[in-house]
Amino acid sequence: MRHAIVSHPIDVATLVSEVSAAGNGAQALFIGTVREHNEGRAVTGIDYAAYGDMAEAELGRIVREAVARYGTTDVVVEHRLGTLVVGEASVAIAVGHERRAPAMDAVRYVIEELKKRVPIWKREHYADGTLAWVEASTSAAAAGVRSHAHATDDDRDVGDDA
Repeated sequence: MRHAIVSHPIDVATLVSEVSAAGNGAQALFIGTVREHNEGRAVTGIDYAAYGDMAEAELGRIVREAVARYGTTDVVVEHRLGTLVVGEASVAIAVGHERRAPAMDAVRYVIEELKKRVPIWKREHYADGTLAWVEASTSAAAAGVRSHAHATDDDRDVGDDA
């Protein structure tokens, strides 16, 4: 069981190896990457920022909840901070379990709770040169995303990746 907020590229193979115990018949993996479009706008990159100590603590609570709920200690999560370009991994979650269904359910639980609870923000860089802090929801219209060109650091909305 491990979680980390990192500033370096995520090594997915390392995460998978950490949950590949001999008793695990399943390893489930989620990788959230920076996509090239969001809500009809061309995206060139994303800045991820966090309230570090609080983000680490909340991510730890989520991992412990997944361990208790799904019956495995083989849960590893990393979320990256900094400026990422299209295609780079911003978050990776690996879970090993004796059975596939709990492994997959644990991955979904972790990403959904992370998106709701961990104080990580994302600011998208658009092809037209503007920037905007965006909501965690994948549907900006439903979430009421504010699209402010050149938003300030005080204009943050909780965000995530994929």
